[in-house]
Amino acid sequence: MSRLGSGWMVVAALCFALMSLFAAQGSSTLPAFEVLFYRTFIGLLVLLPLMWRRGESMRSPHWGAHARRSLIGYLSMAMLFYALSRLPLAAAVTLNYTSSLSFALCCVLLRRERLPPAVWFALSLGFVGIACMLRPTFDAGQWFAGLMGLGSGLGAGLALFHVRELGELGERPSVTVFWLFFLSSLFGLLVVLFNGGFHALNGVQLAQMLAVGLMGLAGQLAMTRAYKEGRKFVVSSLAYLTVAFSALMGLVLHQQLLPMLSWLGMALIIGSGILAARR
Repeated sequence: MSRLGSGWMVVAALCFALMSLFAAQGSSTLPAFEVLFYRTFIGLLVLLPLMWRRGESMRSPHWGAHARRSLIGYLSMAMLFYALSRLPLAAAVTLNYTSSLSFALCCVLLRRERLPPAVWFALSLGFVGIACMLRPTFDAGQWFAGLMGLGSGLGAGLALFHVRELGELGERPSVTVFWLFFLSSLFGLLVVLFNGGFHALNGVQLAQMLAVGLMGLAGQLAMTRAYKEGRKFVVSSLAYLTVAFSALMGLVLHQQLLPMLSWLGMALIIGSGILAARR
């Protein structure tokens, strides 16, 4: 069973890397917030029939918690998609994957949890890695995109904290994902309309948006299955394959060569995330 869970996490990591790749490509010709709308709306259109087929209800008494989680999740994804449009693929994805570090910080600051020394060491290691990742972006004049990438990781960690709270309230994962997609699509629609409306899509753009939405949903479902059937620490560690897949795709498809300082930062962030997952 644990091996099956590990396999699902590898699938999820590949799907998330492909989603990031297509989002970066789409954001080269479309606004990032418009790409983000398609990511959540297409996922919602596919998820709804699956829930209806299983007879699942979308109702929830915890609408306030869902609203907070969805708003934070939307802002996190918006910052990630902006970073993907400005930074090398591996750099943007790595900064987003500081979420495990920010999740640990949320547990300390919001719930007064006591962390073991190993996790504090992981946090320190992660902050050094973040500094290594941000230095090349600052030197290249991409400091704002770098901060947006880091902000996406901080927001994702806070969103994970709220997902844990919803789980403690007894909320089903499928309902949590539904409300994330529904409310994020609603937020996204308002943002797109406020900024002048939708652009007409050509064939390539349409294929890219479908890929963003479908890969994002497939990754979400595979990750949920992985955590259900696998060992938590192993699955959490394998999640960082998304960074490796993204680095490989950026190198092969776009010849994105990162400086040595960025590779060091990636290694430190991945290592610190794996250590933090042991808590």
